[in-house]
Amino acid sequence: MCNSLAPAPYRARDDEHEALPAETGTSRKDYPPAPEPLPVPVMDNHTHLDFRHGVIEVSVRDALDAAESVGVQGAVQVGCDLESSRFTVKAVDADPRLLGAVAIHPNDAPEYAERGELETALAEIEQLAGHPRIRAIGETGLDFFRTQGEGLAHQRYSFRRHIDIAKRLDLTLQIHDRDAHDDVVQVLREEGAPDRVVFHCFSGDEELARTCNEHGWYMSFAGTMTFKNAGNLRGALAVAEPGRILVETDSPFLTPHPHRGRPNASYMVPYTVRAMADVTGSDLAELCSRLAKNTVDAYGSWA
Repeated sequence: MCNSLAPAPYRARDDEHEALPAETGTSRKDYPPAPEPLPVPVMDNHTHLDFRHGVIEVSVRDALDAAESVGVQGAVQVGCDLESSRFTVKAVDADPRLLGAVAIHPNDAPEYAERGELETALAEIEQLAGHPRIRAIGETGLDFFRTQGEGLAHQRYSFRRHIDIAKRLDLTLQIHDRDAHDDVVQVLREEGAPDRVVFHCFSGDEELARTCNEHGWYMSFAGTMTFKNAGNLRGALAVAEPGRILVETDSPFLTPHPHRGRPNASYMVPYTVRAMADVTGSDLAELCSRLAKNTVDAYGSWA
């Protein structure tokens, strides 16, 4: 049975309630209740602890304490631009339960390029990536949903540069792929993929899952796979090799069912893990152990 309240750091104070916007449809700004803890600890391999959702501000330590209380013992904090990548380096220094990823997001790359700042930004990303607890270059990739036209050329160039940085520094590549499956795979083949590749918030179907199986690429499943209209994701998970699956939140976004539309956080991972166990027909404890091992294989040890 789920707890009746969200963890303490995620509860609004009395003086904040009036600041909460009125509910519209299923969208709510209050955090969902905490799930039942997992029997074996796992890690959230993609979160944005610097992104604030609604009126509640939660510290890195409190966020990780809340996650740990339900069996999520660590996380990968992910940068999307220079500001969030700098935050990531500070965060991994502050709490040993974090590893980090740094990059220029594909939707931000055109803006940096148009200002003439992309090369300088990429140079700083490479410098930040030298920190020993930065284990991935990401999130990078292609997004054909929010970027079109001339911006796509900048996306492709930035993606190729991030691949190069990951390979030279022997870091994992964390991919953002939205409506661009074939093109992402093509670029990886042309450039030569790093040894470890993660499709963050996997959004493909069985065909892309089989391609990932073939190349040994990781598929990271988020709360989206619990959505009623996400049969393609459940089909992909069903054919994914067990040694290539990961779990994430992409918090504060993509909150799993039954709390879709409310803010997400790393403590919500158990909802997705239990849904993954149902799809794969796995024993929950065995799946947790597999996810924990896969995450360490992908990013290295948290110790």
